[in-house]
Amino acid sequence: MRILVHGGAGRIEPEWEEAVLSGVKRARDAGWAVLASGGSALEAAVEAVRVLEDDPAFNAGTGSALNRQGFVEMDAAVMIGEGLRFGGVAAVRDVKNPILLAREVMDSEHILLSGEGASLFARERGIPRHPPEALVTERALARWQRIRRQGGRTSGTVGAVALDAQGRLAAATSTGGIVDKRVGRVGDTPLVGAGTYAEAGLGAASATGEGEFLARALVAYRAVTALKTRSPEKAADEALALARELGGQGGLILLAADGSFAAVHTSPQMSHAWRGPEGEGAGLA
Repeated sequence: MRILVHGGAGRIEPEWEEAVLSGVKRARDAGWAVLASGGSALEAAVEAVRVLEDDPAFNAGTGSALNRQGFVEMDAAVMIGEGLRFGGVAAVRDVKNPILLAREVMDSEHILLSGEGASLFARERGIPRHPPEALVTERALARWQRIRRQGGRTSGTVGAVALDAQGRLAAATSTGGIVDKRVGRVGDTPLVGAGTYAEAGLGAASATGEGEFLARALVAYRAVTALKTRSPEKAADEALALARELGGQGGLILLAADGSFAAVHTSPQMSHAWRGPEGEGAGLA
């Protein structure tokens, strides 16, 4: 069994480093508790991401980045290796935990719902409307105002990959996207093989960073399939190298079916934490 989480790639403000590190550890422990109690890899990955969505230190759920008009639009996805089952949501504005909605989509007749359609589906599945303004934090607002004054691009994502006692693999990813993005912009997170991917017998991956480039490189799919001949670290390095050649930075957590794993990034930092039978760890580098 193993759980591996990330809190996003990019530069972390020094005053937020402690909160971010504590946050990924809490998410890791929440996911591990699910695995230790006999839960599935999917349940563990979703629970870890839900914890991160509820933590205002991260760009997902509460604390998500604001778009060009000053409101939140979120993307999320889940995938399991068995049957290549996938569920995603995009540009969601009124759900507290997009990862829980993505999980519901996976059990529907579709794989991806967006905007108003995703909100309607949430109500059908008993997920209550969450006031969009309640998702906006002082930190996200200040960052949005700074970017609008000074320019630049700031992104971030959270994610988890898990391997359970039955050898099942799962990946879950959630994001508020790029600060000051165009309304309706969708990044790599809810695209199969771009920001989220899992395949039975191979591995599971969750990506973070500049989504347009990660999507063009299909980094999650590329990294998982490379596990046929590469170690997790080498597979992740090669996938991110292609995204970098295209002009984008990012990070990737990658978990192989044998339990080996890697947390790799080309951005300045990527918060992450892991736990397995042999122990646990966490870092910001």
